[in-house]
Amino acid sequence: MFSGWKSRATASAKSRRSRRSRSRFASPALFRPSGICAAAGGNAGAIAPQRIAAAGQRIALMQSWAVIGSWSGPAVGNTVQADMTTDGVGARICVAIGSGGMDTEDLRAFVEVADSGGISSAARRMGVSKSIISRALNRLEQELGVQLLARTTRGASLTEAGRIFRGHARKACAEIEAAQEVIQCRDELRGQLRISAPLTFGPTHIAPILARMARQHPDLHIHATYSDRVIDIVSEGYDCAVRSGFLKDSTLVARRVGPIHSSLVASPDYIRTHGSPETVDEFLRHAALMQGTEAWLLTDGEVIAVHPRGIFKADNGVALAAAALAGVGIAWLPDKIIETHLASGALVRVMTKFPPPVAGMYVVRPPGPRPSRKLQLLTDLLIECFET
Repeated sequence: MFSGWKSRATASAKSRRSRRSRSRFASPALFRPSGICAAAGGNAGAIAPQRIAAAGQRIALMQSWAVIGSWSGPAVGNTVQADMTTDGVGARICVAIGSGGMDTEDLRAFVEVADSGGISSAARRMGVSKSIISRALNRLEQELGVQLLARTTRGASLTEAGRIFRGHARKACAEIEAAQEVIQCRDELRGQLRISAPLTFGPTHIAPILARMARQHPDLHIHATYSDRVIDIVSEGYDCAVRSGFLKDSTLVARRVGPIHSSLVASPDYIRTHGSPETVDEFLRHAALMQGTEAWLLTDGEVIAVHPRGIFKADNGVALAAAALAGVGIAWLPDKIIETHLASGALVRVMTKFPPPVAGMYVVRPPGPRPSRKLQLLTDLLIECFET
């Protein structure tokens, strides 16, 4: 992925100054009021055709650059009087990429560092050494002529310019990746897909979907991790995660792929010994099988949160189901992992007048304007499977 990163130590200081001078308003590129970057020499109303140059892992997008910034002002000769709220940072991205002066892999490195919160975590996510990331950031700052990161012994934090640059760089990388997908084979998916899925029902319900993707796209390398732990997909280098329940607010992008129905269940032996609760007060006197100290949600015309007495705890639903089957207490579990036990009578529903609300299953991914093709395919397959 990073074969396009090569040492530029042989570049002369004159060459670097020349590239930096092109990153100003008096550059070979025209700035359109719509944010489109076009080659010099055309008239102010023309739009240059899209040009994609693959050499050296650089892609020059000469069209559809409205994401770069908000431009206004009349055309003057081969330039446009620009009024940009981001101190020209977006302009410098557009000019530098269009002129070949900025490596797109350096842009990706900066976005990863900004999103993951440090050079070390970005290097893990991208599968390269920290020194490669550091050199990429240094090149980028030299090209822009501004400091993007404040480096300390504790890590790196974004400067004001870095915060401005982050949004533009992320959009630029997304446009470049979209262009790469357009010019590549539309039918074949390649590269790697790292996904985190819940242990509770991931191996039984999500693994077959991933296997189907692997059969259809043999050049796509799928790496799945199954755990009910909520991981940081950005810092730990995952493309996405499948999560169920009720999502908390975050900066991640979430797409609902289906409903999750759940029930409060217990074994017939437990009910014979302790009885079946009929009210919330009775329920709170029973033993609960829990993952932690979480509140349980019930519906009684409206959603209410209760805090049961947890006497048995485990970090995944499969273990809680085993405890419920053994008659230890009452468990709140997804129907998908207990449907066979309900059908056989090994578990029975309790508190049926106060059922849990319907939750959701989601695909969450790092921030960005659009998912990759491989992630979109996974999302479509999950919707096909779970939305019915």
